[in-house]
Amino acid sequence: MKVLCEQKKFLDALDIVGRAISSSNTLPVLNNILIKAEGKNLFFSATNLEIAVRYFFECEVRNEGSITVPAKLLMSYVSLLPNEKLEISATEGLNFTVKADKSQTKMKGIHADEFPVIPQVDKGSDLVLPVKDLNLAIQQVAFAASQNSSRPVLSGVLMVVDKKTLKMVATDSYRLAEKKIELVKGKDELVECIIPVKTVQELGKLLSKTTAQEVFVDITKNQILFRIGDIEFTSRLIEGRFPDYERIIPKDSKSKAEVDTQELQLNMKRVSLFARESNNSVKVSVTNDGKLTISTDETKVGEDRAEVDIVLTGENNKTALNAEYLLDVLASIGASRIFIEMNDKLSPVVIKPCKDDNYVYIIMPLKV
Repeated sequence: MKVLCEQKKFLDALDIVGRAISSSNTLPVLNNILIKAEGKNLFFSATNLEIAVRYFFECEVRNEGSITVPAKLLMSYVSLLPNEKLEISATEGLNFTVKADKSQTKMKGIHADEFPVIPQVDKGSDLVLPVKDLNLAIQQVAFAASQNSSRPVLSGVLMVVDKKTLKMVATDSYRLAEKKIELVKGKDELVECIIPVKTVQELGKLLSKTTAQEVFVDITKNQILFRIGDIEFTSRLIEGRFPDYERIIPKDSKSKAEVDTQELQLNMKRVSLFARESNNSVKVSVTNDGKLTISTDETKVGEDRAEVDIVLTGENNKTALNAEYLLDVLASIGASRIFIEMNDKLSPVVIKPCKDDNYVYIIMPLKV
């Protein structure tokens, strides 16, 4: 293999596919990136057996060939080279060479035949949706998934396709987030799948950097493929049935408070400093004098109380919530003003953006 390419393009490619490299890999070849020169393109692949990322760009191919190279070492080295033309080559002896104008390095690779076969997903463009909409949905939903793998379905994000509407849902059984997106291209039949949350989070990082406008999605029984420009991002799906979450979403409320997101977030951060000694429990009350009050009980480090101006519709109300669960949504919701809806101290609290009917967040109350 022998190719000529720009340092920046080469480094960008390594950065893109390097997201599939896991620090816990036990097979040495899984710590490597597969690099293949074919036709007029240089192809890159990486996998941790749960997700796989593939990417290519056009370059000057002198000789075709392939090799796998240690990802961390290669990325670190190339990042320290100037942005100039590089000569990339590999020999039968599994030596991988990178030549720049004033430097040359040789790395030991592993034969390409030892690299795992990445499952193929038929490309039929089942779904098409805007990049910015999917990226926002990931930001608003993924944080609510469980970080505990004891219940696998809760450590994933549910994706439901119903004609031209896509719903993304995540829950850890203490809070839940749901976002609806209008598809550019949908499906006539109902489609459901559960994607590992780590996959969804890595997908969000790719979406935040791409200049592509649309994402093409293909779903099979066990795999899902996202195509973003020249990037192919494949993941396994989680088997199992997602909880029937819709039944816990309150249909109405006795109290509906409109509040400034940033002001509430700032005050909640201060109060939460004292809530850490009481399992992050904070008391939240809304009153007809236009005030939302958040407070803690007295703890070893002290106590705190803060008021925020609101516009309240309905009756006075109060509940107790996990401060971290509230802070998570305030940081992710992407709206300047939100509604907080309550029924009673034992009912779930609903949070929605004021100008977006397609997002809802539920927090289960704490017992006090």
